[in-house]
Parts: sequence; structure tokens; C-alpha cells
Amino acid sequence: MSGAQVHMCKTIFPAHADHHGALSAGQLLKWIDTTACLAAEKHAGFSCVTASVDDIQFEETARVGQIISINAKVNRAFTTSMEVGVKVTLQDPLTNIEKLICVAFSTYVARPADGEKVNLKPVKLLTAEDFLEYTLAVERRKIRLDPECNFKNLMQECDMNDEYVCSNKEDVVSTDLTHVQSIELVLPPHANHQGNTFGGQIMAWMETAAAISASRLSHFHPTLKSVDMFKFLGPSTVGDRLVFNAIVNNTFHKSVEVGVRVEAFNCEEWAKGHARHINSAFFIFNAVKENSELFTFPRVKSTTKDGLRRYHEAVARKRIRLARKCVLLRNEADYIPDPWDKTNQENIINSNIAALTTMAAKPGWAITRTLDCIKVFSLEEDAMAIKVEMEVQILSELAFSLLSDFTHQTHWDKYYLTSRIVRNVTEDDKIYSITSPSVNGNNSNDFLILVSRRKPCKTGDPYVIAARSVDLTCVPPFNQNYCRSQIECAGFLIYSEGNNSLVSFYNQGTPAVMSYFASNSTGQSESIEDTASACIQFLELESSKLNAASLNDSS
Repeated sequence: MSGAQVHMCKTIFPAHADHHGALSAGQLLKWIDTTACLAAEKHAGFSCVTASVDDIQFEETARVGQIISINAKVNRAFTTSMEVGVKVTLQDPLTNIEKLICVAFSTYVARPADGEKVNLKPVKLLTAEDFLEYTLAVERRKIRLDPECNFKNLMQECDMNDEYVCSNKEDVVSTDLTHVQSIELVLPPHANHQGNTFGGQIMAWMETAAAISASRLSHFHPTLKSVDMFKFLGPSTVGDRLVFNAIVNNTFHKSVEVGVRVEAFNCEEWAKGHARHINSAFFIFNAVKENSELFTFPRVKSTTKDGLRRYHEAVARKRIRLARKCVLLRNEADYIPDPWDKTNQENIINSNIAALTTMAAKPGWAITRTLDCIKVFSLEEDAMAIKVEMEVQILSELAFSLLSDFTHQTHWDKYYLTSRIVRNVTEDDKIYSITSPSVNGNNSNDFLILVSRRKPCKTGDPYVIAARSVDLTCVPPFNQNYCRSQIECAGFLIYSEGNNSLVSFYNQGTPAVMSYFASNSTGQSESIEDTASACIQFLELESSKLNAASLNDSS
């Protein structure tokens, strides 16, 4: 174990759990903060306080009797602050199965007792993973320090009309009904040796208030799915009164965002009503019904301008979370291409088909937008995935023939500049070289993609067109003005519906495509729908041309 690393194991007892026997999210946040703070102080040699905690995504739920393993390590030191990475895993002593619960990144500031300025020593890098996290820490720090500009730009795009302020639709619920206020008195057990309230304790109290707010909307006990960045704006001490205000900001089909604001008062401030804003965070919850299905949250409305602002800000935050994934994915370990030769050619082709069908079959696809005959879905797992369903008035066999030839993409997809076949692997598997224009001011991209197509094996099965990046030494990047980019998994599934077709396009979030999808997945931009509409028009126009040609031949 390196000098800047701390490991903590906890057995989950009933006192740590909720009424269902699941580990309380607030308790887990306290343990994460404690372990990370110990790692920070071990590296700094001084007392440290929590400055912020990045987004946390919870993958698994721990239960009574299981063991929580928390590993915290300082990734990089920045003069007086440092980033601490925390990995939480679950171990079941009966089955010996280990699962990942979450990964978190916290920022701590060294605070010596004498108040002198500290210059932290650099972190010793011992492994390849250490070097990777050291590099990514810089990117994560940029995201923490400069979120306001992107946020303001996104808010300017929102149409701040009064529709949601006074909507009278029957299925719309007022957010006023979800407001929760709670007050806590900071006692010595809640504070560290300097008398400052533990950051983890504040986070736990915030989660409790947020969960109560979410339950008022769903009438089920909510499960914390993720947290959108804690920022500690100031300290609180023993004797302070902490006031927590929680309210639902917006709902996203199967999830709900709850905002929590924390204000601190000492005795004098309490009497005068002068508050110190010390923290804000946003919690995203699911709610599981008795049949284990996810609850579908109702749409919400606001009766105030401030509520309308929170409504739109929730949408902007969701888009920013996806953009953060794009930044961090782009900087993770370099793409390792599959060697393309005849010895593993069949395996690569089979995995191309299997990856698409597996992604399509995953549960959890959430609809984000519906427009005429187009539906947009998203799937948020380790990486973002997008599905676009299109109802097309064309035979499925013809749609399959047109879409499986990627040279046609340039006719309807503005993100294809050129597309050409560079190798015919088999009759149904071809490798294409594709160029794409610049997105968001970045360099233009070029791709080398294996496209594999398969007809249905039996009635009811879809036509499959799968695409993924490969590497050919004989095809270097297009030129110095293009950046060779990757597609992990994409393609079409085409179902027959009589004389019509249901065409579903899939794309898994990789650095090359996340920047395009991040601003569209919440349904606020119509770029995806525009491309889908162009695809439908192309297919139906080609079908009309063929029908007209057939009529001319018969006459």
C-alpha cells in the first residue's frame, strides 16, 4: 500500500441500514468521506477539510450482513488541495462474490492548525494505474473549476416560458408538494478534532432530506442512483444550527432530481435570521415498486419563477453530466486496436454482431423525446448509449439493403462527409473509411469501421447491421487534419411491420460520439431528430423511385 492510500472495511449491521435491510446511502457517504479524509491527511501531514465531491454513480446496493470495502488513494496534489479517488466494493461472505458499488473523487484542502500556507508534496507514482489517475486528475479539476460557463450557455438555450409555471394538465404534479425542511444541531460527535462538522455527516443529512422529498412524489421509498457534485462553500462548527431545504426540481421518466440547500446559523445569527450558505447538491433517485419494477415519475410543474429556473437547471445539469463523461472517456486509456488478420477475423465479426444485439437487449432504456414517428431513448450505464426508433413506410428488406450500404449515409447524415469501401471481407462484411466534420470546434474525425449485416434467421427476428472500429495497417489516418476516432458499438436493427418497418439505430457512447450526443440526450436539441427525419425521407424516397421504375417497366 502506497503512503497516500487508506483501506477501510465495514460490516453492515441493522443500525447502518434502512427498513428494507439495505445500507443507507447517507451512511455510505459518511464512510466514503471519512476514508478519503484519512488518505488526504496521511499524504499532507495536516488536518484536511472536504472542498467538493464529484458526481457519484451507485451501481449496487449493499445489505445487512455483507461487507463494504473502501479504498481511498490520493491521485494528485495541487499546491494546497488534492484529489482523492475512492473505490467502494461489496463482498458477500457467504458467496465470496465481489461487486463494485461506486467510484468517487473528492477534493480536500489542507488546513494546518497555525493557519500557515501549505505546499503539498507530489504523489509518488508506482503503477500504470497511478499514472493514469494522475493524468485524469487534471481533467477532472478543470471540470470542477469551470462549470459555470457551460451551465450559463445551456440555460440561455432554454425557452423560459410560463408553460410549466401554470400548467393545468391533470398528470402534472406541483413541486411545492415535495418541499422538505429539516434542522440539525451540530454536536461534538458530528465534528472533527478542529470542531468543524464532518463533510460526510452533512452529506448524510442532505441525503435524508432529499429522500423524503422524492418519496412525496413517488409514494415509494426512493433509492439513491447518483449525486451531482457536492460543493462545500464554507465551514460549520459545533453549536451551529444547520437548516436543510429540499425540493424536487424535475423528473426524467424513471428518475427524479432533488435539490438540497444547506444554511448554517450560530446562536447570534439564528436570532437575527442571518444565514450562511454552506452547501448545495443535487440527488437523483429511482423508486422501485413492490413488483421490482421502476416507478415512472409524473411530470412536474412549478408555481413560481424560481421553480421554473430550477426545472430548466435540472435539464442543463443532466446534459453537463453527459458532457463530463465525454471529457473523461476521451482521456482514458488509449484505444488498443484489434489486429486484423485471418486468424481472428471470424471472432471480430462475430463479436461485432453480438455486441449490438446484447446492447439492444439491455433493460433500462429510458425515453427522452418523442416526435411524430421518431422516439429517442438513452441508457446510462458505465457509458452512455443512444437508441433512435424510426417508423418508416418501406419494406424491411429494402430498408436493410439501403442502410447496410454505408456509402449511402452521406445522402442523409450530415455527420458523414465521405464514405468508401476499403476492403470486402466477406459478402456480408465490409470495412469502410469514413470522414466526419468537426463537432464543437474540435478536429475533424475519420473512422475505419467494420460493417456486418445479417438477415433474419426466423420469422420475427430483425435484420441486423452492426458497426465497430477496427485497425488496418494499410489504411493510416486520412491526413494530418483528421483525428482517427473510434466507434465501440453501433448499428441498426430493422423489424418488419407488414409493408412498413421499425428501424432502430444504436450507438454506444465513446469519446468520438459523446460530444455529439451529450447535448441531445435530454431531448433539448433536435439534431438527432433532424438526422432521423432525413434518414426516413431518404428511405421512403428511394422506395418511391423503385416503385416508379417498376411501374414504368411493367407499362
